Amino acid sequence: MIQILAEYPLLLLFIVAALGYMIGTISIKGVSLGVSAILFTGLAFGAIDPQLKIPEIIFQLGLSIFIYSVGLTSGPAFFESYRKNGMRDIVFIFSMLILSGLMAVGLFYLAGFSPATITGIYTGSTTNTAALAGVLDYMGITFSGAESIMHEQEAVIGYSLSYPMGVLSGIIGILLMERLMKIDYRKEAQELSDKYPLGKDLVSQSIEITNPEVAGRQLRDIKRTHAWNVVFGRIFKDGQAMLTNWDTVLDLGDMIVAVGSRKTIDEITERLGQKSDSPQRFDRTKFDASRLFVSNPDLAGMTLSSLNLHEKYNAIVTRIRRGDIDMIAQSDTILELGDRVRFIARRSDLKELAKLFGDSYHASSKVNLFSFGLGIGLGLILGSIEISLGGGVSFKLGYAGGPLIVGLILGSLRRTGRILWTLPYSANITLQQIGLILLLSTIGVRSGDAFFQSLSWDGVEIFLGGLAISLTSALLLLYVGYKWIKIPFSILSGFVSNQPAILDVAMSRSKNRLPVVGFTMMMPLALISKIIIAQMLFVLLVFN
Repeated sequence: MIQILAEYPLLLLFIVAALGYMIGTISIKGVSLGVSAILFTGLAFGAIDPQLKIPEIIFQLGLSIFIYSVGLTSGPAFFESYRKNGMRDIVFIFSMLILSGLMAVGLFYLAGFSPATITGIYTGSTTNTAALAGVLDYMGITFSGAESIMHEQEAVIGYSLSYPMGVLSGIIGILLMERLMKIDYRKEAQELSDKYPLGKDLVSQSIEITNPEVAGRQLRDIKRTHAWNVVFGRIFKDGQAMLTNWDTVLDLGDMIVAVGSRKTIDEITERLGQKSDSPQRFDRTKFDASRLFVSNPDLAGMTLSSLNLHEKYNAIVTRIRRGDIDMIAQSDTILELGDRVRFIARRSDLKELAKLFGDSYHASSKVNLFSFGLGIGLGLILGSIEISLGGGVSFKLGYAGGPLIVGLILGSLRRTGRILWTLPYSANITLQQIGLILLLSTIGVRSGDAFFQSLSWDGVEIFLGGLAISLTSALLLLYVGYKWIKIPFSILSGFVSNQPAILDVAMSRSKNRLPVVGFTMMMPLALISKIIIAQMLFVLLVFN
């Protein structure tokens, strides 16, 4: 069997991936390794026989696909975070990452780790596979022969032994600090519901107008006064159903349908009148509700307002579902391929709207290989450029940093002329999974033999080193961010969630998706920062 796996590396690749993925689904007290279990499965196979290998090109392919896909999906949130909060979040996150890097330098001198080992400990304690991959890529470019293999094995050993503590420390940090600082997650969610409308609790409510103070006023004036994050759909006047617009005037006895968060809908109901359970709300003889897939590439990257739907159709977009999240449809909401758009529209207009949006699940799941290949190509070119740090020391962004930077930029641009850079949500998630599986399998198999030979007191020191870096970083980030920077704890728990298992725990504690907001803001900056910090850490220490 071993000989067969050695002769057929693709068979080895898929066996490692399948077994690792199965192991990753096993949950112990709510915590699982997820796809990262593939790395440890690869280590086990690599330890069985040193001749088991997966070609290097598989690692490079997986890394490039994974990193570029992450960049594309994170680009808009990355730059939006800067637009909303200026440099606050960016400086804070980067400062915490620099601090963890400095702690790694301190451990290097205190414990006497090799440069490659401490770099692996840094990437493992921050659970950043991309940073490890970037360093391994640099080692392969800079060194040759036995020296390159030695550095790579030491880095993977440091990563593998410190990785579990990187996961556990984030979870321990969240559980400990929420108790010490007496966090009220429900109160935070209510206070942030307008700023971060996550869509999980979107509801539709029919409201009867009974408040004389709003009678005779236009919806435009009422919404401007209260700044509600809500969409008004149908209104029933004198027994007639029609769709609202900003010129719609409310009269006593009207019944209007509003879509928004439960908190906002309750506030609107109290302000306008009273809740109504009128069966007219479900009358679809003239207007009907429908969900349409955005599969027309010409609409991707466009705002709802730019479509001028109200001029061409008697229709209102009430909400948009992207992945697992429902969002309130606003005029500045940008459409993406794969979005499911919910309409309230005149029945005769629904067919035309379906043609406009495409409404094809098959088409909305395709990958534009031209733009995808071109984007990765540009990233690889950027990654091949040598960057000098002075004093004869230089480094390259490689297969990780180059595609990530290009992905962030192109993802934020969304399109340039006829070229659409973004991917459908489902396709992007699939590509990330494939890329991650390829690189984790390769890293694990090629380092398994050296990993199990290192399981001694040196391994315990690496384990404790990872604990020191990861737990201290998590506690400092949560405390400083909450007490000094005044960032909501729910979002900070997303900052700490540098691994899916931690994010899952953060969401289970908060019982909302606010940690996802923090995770989305943190992930692109953390990815690129850790890739650069890890490479600089190794370069500065190895040439010191």
